[in-house]
Amino acid sequence: MADIEDTHFETGDSGASVTYPMQCSALRKNGFVMLKSRPCKIVEMSTSKTGKHGHAKVHLVGIDIFNSKKYEDICPSTHNMDVPFVKREDYQLTDISDDGYLCLMADNGDLREDLKVPDGELGAQLRADFEAGKELLVSFTC
Repeated sequence: MADIEDTHFETGDSGASVTYPMQCSALRKNGFVMLKSRPCKIVEMSTSKTGKHGHAKVHLVGIDIFNSKKYEDICPSTHNMDVPFVKREDYQLTDISDDGYLCLMADNGDLREDLKVPDGELGAQLRADFEAGKELLVSFTC
């Protein structure tokens, strides 16, 4: 009798990486990098000179693109760091539904109606500007 394998597929993975390596010295301000395992936009960057004990060091300060927390790291300029694949999409706001969802149109004409108006000051400003007849673009970073 053949052995029966018990295979579990609890998660799916396409095998595609969410990051790619880049030499630390090639990173630039306003670029993206993984700091403390978080995707961050680089807001400050400085390089120290080569010392007697090794390579020049790069000091990075970044802001998490999802929660706006500040992260810092120092690495040798010749080492690789992970850079996240960051995709930015722009949509034109065409309507705000009665139940609080945004109606957004992409450049190719596709509609997206699955996002709620944000809570707080941002949502209030969005509603006020839309009602005032302003043409609004909404950008997503993912």
